[in-house]
Amino acid sequence: MSSRQRIAIIGAGIAGLACARRLRDAGLDLEIFDKGRKAGGRASTRYVTSGIQFDHGAQYFTARSPAFNSVLENMLSSGAAARWDDGSEKPHFVGIPGMNSLAGFLGRDLDIHQSTEVAAIRRTRDGWAVDTGADKRQFDVVVITIPVPQIIGLLGQTSPLPRAVEGVSYEPCLTLMAALEPISAPSFVTRADAEDPLAWIANDSSKPNRGTEACWVAQANPLWSAEYLDTDHDAIAQMMLPMLCDRLSITRAKVRYAAAHRWRYAKVSQPLGEPFIRHTSGTLYAGGDWCLGARLEAAWTSGHCIAGDILQSV
Repeated sequence: MSSRQRIAIIGAGIAGLACARRLRDAGLDLEIFDKGRKAGGRASTRYVTSGIQFDHGAQYFTARSPAFNSVLENMLSSGAAARWDDGSEKPHFVGIPGMNSLAGFLGRDLDIHQSTEVAAIRRTRDGWAVDTGADKRQFDVVVITIPVPQIIGLLGQTSPLPRAVEGVSYEPCLTLMAALEPISAPSFVTRADAEDPLAWIANDSSKPNRGTEACWVAQANPLWSAEYLDTDHDAIAQMMLPMLCDRLSITRAKVRYAAAHRWRYAKVSQPLGEPFIRHTSGTLYAGGDWCLGARLEAAWTSGHCIAGDILQSV
């Protein structure tokens, strides 16, 4: 493979960005296609108004491997991340000023086509044709870093890659974002209870360098999320909000803002067990957190490993 060959990456979550970062640093040309308005995937932050923001996807990240610890150290030194004193015995880190700062750090100077959904990928004599509906582009190598059900929809059930990931499964998550009037400090910064419909509650404003308002995030457990997954967003917020008020011992009158978000493929419950899969041609790859587990570092590792495999053939 020549370093002048063109590479397409489908998905600008952490796996796609990690792959792109390593390839770009090695001098390779690439383009990223992402259907979202912003890069980062579930490492996401919603900015509502001045002082009101929510990390409504991944709540924090950890670093275990030497390679990802190196990334973390660079983020800490540049001010893109900081440790969150959430009461945990293990160190938890967050993006600054929001979790989407991880995408900004990894995605600096990358060519990312946002709000661009890839409709089809087709094998051609010269490589792979990437079809966005409005445009068809030719690439030598394609890397897909989107959730498995979307990979199957993109390539079809009969493709070798979808057959290789048939055992991968996900759990959904419904998230509530709530901005409150000043309240008496609760007895916790975060609260995790898998048996409670609100399995996770966090004082988002307790994270470093956040806004001035009291912002809370609550995430429902998989069972509750699955039951109401296709409910209207406003209705989800109205169902989750009374539960949050109860857990915080406040009245509804203290709520200034509330909204909900649906994560259909929030957490991989049965990962692949390998960092990525590769087509027999050696020019089509798929990866993401669904390969190694439901951690941000797992997504990064998958993308980083795909890039390493590509670089071996350059």
